[in-house]
Amino acid sequence: MPARVPDVCLILEGTYPYVTGGVSNWAHDLIRAQSHLTFHLVTLVPPGPEGPLRFEVPSNVIGMTRVELQTLPAGTAHPARVRAVMARLEAPLLRLTTRGDLADVAQVMAALREAGPGIGREALLNSRGAWDLLVRMYEQQCPHVSFLEYFWTWRTLLLGLYSVLLAPLVPARTYHALCTGYAGLYAARAGQETGRPVLLTEHGIYTNERRIEITMADWLQEDSLRTLSIDRLHRDLRDLWVDTFTSYSRACYAACSRIITLYEGNTQLQVQDGADPGRLLVIPNGIELAQTVTRARDDAAPTIALIGRVVPIKDIKTFLRACAALRDHVPDVRVWILGPLEEDPDYVAECRQLAAHLDLESTVEFKGKVALADYFPRLDVVVLTSVSEAQPLVILEGAAVGIPSVATDVGACREMILGRSDEDPPLGAAGAVTPLANPAATADALRRLLTDRAFYVQCGQVAQARVRRYYDKAVLDASYRELYETHIAQPDLGQVA
Repeated sequence: MPARVPDVCLILEGTYPYVTGGVSNWAHDLIRAQSHLTFHLVTLVPPGPEGPLRFEVPSNVIGMTRVELQTLPAGTAHPARVRAVMARLEAPLLRLTTRGDLADVAQVMAALREAGPGIGREALLNSRGAWDLLVRMYEQQCPHVSFLEYFWTWRTLLLGLYSVLLAPLVPARTYHALCTGYAGLYAARAGQETGRPVLLTEHGIYTNERRIEITMADWLQEDSLRTLSIDRLHRDLRDLWVDTFTSYSRACYAACSRIITLYEGNTQLQVQDGADPGRLLVIPNGIELAQTVTRARDDAAPTIALIGRVVPIKDIKTFLRACAALRDHVPDVRVWILGPLEEDPDYVAECRQLAAHLDLESTVEFKGKVALADYFPRLDVVVLTSVSEAQPLVILEGAAVGIPSVATDVGACREMILGRSDEDPPLGAAGAVTPLANPAATADALRRLLTDRAFYVQCGQVAQARVRRYYDKAVLDASYRELYETHIAQPDLGQVA
């Protein structure tokens, strides 16, 4: 517990300060920009030893609480108490794993609280009462799937839920989650237990990202789970996973006084998942325009770079195939992949093998994590082929020094490159937006930028103008400062759960 109550409890899932990347960088910058406030970090992480910090945590962070998901104390399992808690848990758990909301989270919290401090893994997962609950839920939810597969899915989902609801609760004046999912569940719990205001900033829409992962997951063994076919007759394990995380999103949205996202396109998805339109607010990411690098291209070969982690969601393989096609038109093109290589070593190895197969070994360099300011002066185009993004800062950072971008039509990429619907007057294109998993379209867009000098110069000028008009970090930091100060000043409503 912190020695004093922080102004903001920042709730993070699988990111800062243990993992690098866009969301982590954003969190680090947010804390530094609000240096007049104190923060406590709640980091939700997988089980295992604590990894090294990837950031030097600012001095206004006055505490850190690490919560291991899927981890519970053994506790006790008195038969009478187990029967009582299972009777109370059954209905809200059934709803949370189908189409639940904040009221169901509150009921689970109340049942766990009444069970007493000794409740843990033995009672909730390993007891006869838990087994009977499992069987009843299986018969009501997925009787047409393998019981063994349902058992492990049920156990994993409930371990995650219980580990968040039984974790230490950090007192704070305001709670701020950076995604829904487990972080949003913790925030919803905090708002219910303390009565303090809750904020949410969604970079990407958590439920959509989980849908992508679940559809592609090899560990969901049933063939019906590997397809988006609409002819499935029965509810399956994919539905169970997606519906559960949708319930957590709905609970988080209901608990929040303000639901913030980075671009207009996200608001439609938030409303579809249950967010109140009256609570929505768009605050895009920004960059410090005064600190942008000076660009002075030399006479080196035309150079493009994909800037991001080498992980499947960035679809590095589509980028490599696009580079192979581009080389037919721009033979001397130089290609950099600028981003951490340690997160998914198997995928990195696959990408290197593909580069060799495409005869790109002398063209493509995997640079790893670098200081981008050292590379922007020598760069012609920023490229992203991601299957999911929020509002990637690298597009803005490149645009600030006149570098156009080619990016897939995900997240805020369209708004940053082609302009928002309310852009007045319209500025034009700052590069190109391409379909997902389309190497030919990416290669064609890059070819035009690298061979049509007038178009290239025009795109660079538009990029700079758009960043200066809409993405000045000083203005956007002021928006969060006002939000925090308004919510911190709210009176304590006391325990509401």
